[in-house]
Amino acid sequence: MQLTEKTVGQWLEYWAETTPDKEYVVYSDRDLRFTWKQFNERVDNMAKGLLAIGVKPGDHVGIWATNVPDWLTFLYAGAKIGAVLVTINTSYKQHELEFLVNNSDIHTLCITEGVFDGSYVDMVYEMAPELKTSQRGYLKSDRFPRLKNVVFIGQQKFRGMYNTPEILLLGKNVSDELLNDAKKKVTCHDVVNMQYTSGTTGFPKGVMLTHYNVVNNGFFTGEGMGFTQDDKLCCCVPLFHCFGVTLATMACLTHGSTQVMVEKFDPLVVLASVHKERCTVLHGVPTMFIAELNHPMFDMFDVSSLRTGIMAGALCPIELMRRVTDKLHVTHITSVYGLTECSPGMTHSVLEDPFEARCTTVGKEYPFTEVKVVNPETGEECPVGVQGEICCRGYLVMKGYYKNSQATTEAIDKDGFLHSGDLGIKDENGYYRITGRIKDMIIRGGENIYPREVEEFLYHLEGIKDIQVAGIPSEKYGEEVGAYIILKDGVTLTPEEIKDFCRGQIARHKIPKYIFFVKEFPMTGSGKIQKYKLKDIGLKMLKEQGIEVI
Repeated sequence: MQLTEKTVGQWLEYWAETTPDKEYVVYSDRDLRFTWKQFNERVDNMAKGLLAIGVKPGDHVGIWATNVPDWLTFLYAGAKIGAVLVTINTSYKQHELEFLVNNSDIHTLCITEGVFDGSYVDMVYEMAPELKTSQRGYLKSDRFPRLKNVVFIGQQKFRGMYNTPEILLLGKNVSDELLNDAKKKVTCHDVVNMQYTSGTTGFPKGVMLTHYNVVNNGFFTGEGMGFTQDDKLCCCVPLFHCFGVTLATMACLTHGSTQVMVEKFDPLVVLASVHKERCTVLHGVPTMFIAELNHPMFDMFDVSSLRTGIMAGALCPIELMRRVTDKLHVTHITSVYGLTECSPGMTHSVLEDPFEARCTTVGKEYPFTEVKVVNPETGEECPVGVQGEICCRGYLVMKGYYKNSQATTEAIDKDGFLHSGDLGIKDENGYYRITGRIKDMIIRGGENIYPREVEEFLYHLEGIKDIQVAGIPSEKYGEEVGAYIILKDGVTLTPEEIKDFCRGQIARHKIPKYIFFVKEFPMTGSGKIQKYKLKDIGLKMLKEQGIEVI
């Protein structure tokens, strides 16, 4: 095994030439199928269309969509011309969208109609009302001067926006020579993807990932699971996360495997897709596997073709992994530990690892990766079995946070080690276990939530004097958001009023499930809030209300 310097676009072209008629992307629920050759041709046409509307190397192309068929087309099209695909969480609301578009300097924003309870089209019009009176491609937004184009992913037409058929049509009028010139300038060390994460501190930051980062991480993920061209991976995790882009898409791309897509997670569609396509690999967070196993129609489907997969994104209960092995036939279920900043896999339990190790640890370090456990106070490496902060160094570490050199320096030390903010130990056999977190991050069903972001938002609600946000244990999601609020004198607010203030402004998974009105916060002698004590206070208050959460 060795590190590859092939770019994302070069890998796609390699398989389009090597196995042109083999299926690459499949949407089983609508029988939509692309061979490697067909998909590569569509990508080239889309890439030329992006060039036609003024997208240049280094420009940022945002995508705000579930796993729709052209999501991957835009990823590869941008990669071929040196553009950076900025992925946007599908749960985002107005406040979060505007922050991200401004912070990331998006040039072209690609959207669908929306999901859940919000219209992306309406939110974009609210963000940039000039669209309604602008000619397509000539947007001049007062608040978002870098934003030049909005593309609707689909057939429908909206004022001021292109749609994908128009982009593909424009692409037909661009010469292959122009595309080839753009492709020649792309190197493996260029940024290809930017994902927003709360990182270890502060507000969401754009993590700059290169072709070298994600391609190699995907390759070694696939190697650890024994991927071949005969594998078919059912991808029901969102593509806007590293789980979808790297651990699924890049693993398939580097091994010539088929990617069976699920547009939006639905356990029935997942089971039907595995059954119909004879999928061999299934990825998911624990809640997804639970939903599949507990579906009332589970026994109607033949899932015996499955052999491996990744369960990650949250604490993976041993009993669940046993059920996935026994009932879903994923006999070699594995887990990956990491974070967006390391592309994301740092450690991986692989096929050869004993079942017990795959259930109780997060495996060993990836090839060409250094992982160590350090004392957070002294920076010295901890002995075997002693808890410390998990750090890593190697090809997988991000290029940095976009426009935030200070945060980059705080995350990556002078020796090139990325500090995860997570606590763990290394056992005598070289396996790693995650034991806790230094940072305040809440992880709800695989979604990272940074308390300060929710706190800063709720400070805008009149009547709140002070607020602290912390995680509350949850059997279903691992953690839920708890808000501890001190009200101003004479003010009365209800939990529902606070939740109403959040709805439509921040993503649903960030809205506090539990609201606690308190008189004071637990403090240290020096006046610092003891955040770790808030969980116990919340659990006690819930118990007094007769609510048992775990």
